[in-house]
Amino acid sequence: MTILPLAYLPSVSYFTHLLHEECVVDLGEHFVKRSERNRTRILATDGVMELTVHVCHADRPCQPMRSMRLDYSKRWQHQHWGALVASYRSSPYFDYYAGRFEPFYRRPYDFLVDYDLELLETLCTLAKIPLPRLSEHYVEAHPGDLDLRPRHTKGPAFIAEPYFQVFSDRLPFESNLSFADLLFAEGPTAVSVLGRCRFE
Repeated sequence: MTILPLAYLPSVSYFTHLLHEECVVDLGEHFVKRSERNRTRILATDGVMELTVHVCHADRPCQPMRSMRLDYSKRWQHQHWGALVASYRSSPYFDYYAGRFEPFYRRPYDFLVDYDLELLETLCTLAKIPLPRLSEHYVEAHPGDLDLRPRHTKGPAFIAEPYFQVFSDRLPFESNLSFADLLFAEGPTAVSVLGRCRFE
């Protein structure tokens, strides 16, 4: 079994795990700063851009993910949506999917878990990948499990299947960006690209 943290606009490798393995997403773990729980990577005109969801009291140790409140003192939703539009408006499927993403950048959410989980559900629906099992309680890893929750855990090497990215005419292929990058580029065939990704 693969144990995953809940993530903000999860990566292509995250979705490759969901497609190929039995996975559980741990909603009962502690928040880890500077991690995929509230960060994602997209491709902008000048290279990779990191987007960070602002949360309250991120410096406090051992905070349960369930208690992490979103911080709206800065306009991160507006900035994220602006970055997504600027980066992907010329991609083949952005207009097709934009209406499913825009509400996440228009209305407030109280908790990071609810925000991330609704985004994950939307991405799984659009990709036609079943939503993984969710655990409200901390998942104990057993021998043979692949535990990808700790910040410094290195899983198997991810070998991405290249696809035509929005700035392919001027930038080299960037692997393992947010799955949204793949979805906006490939649309309904994104799951086929995932099927050709692998771990070594």
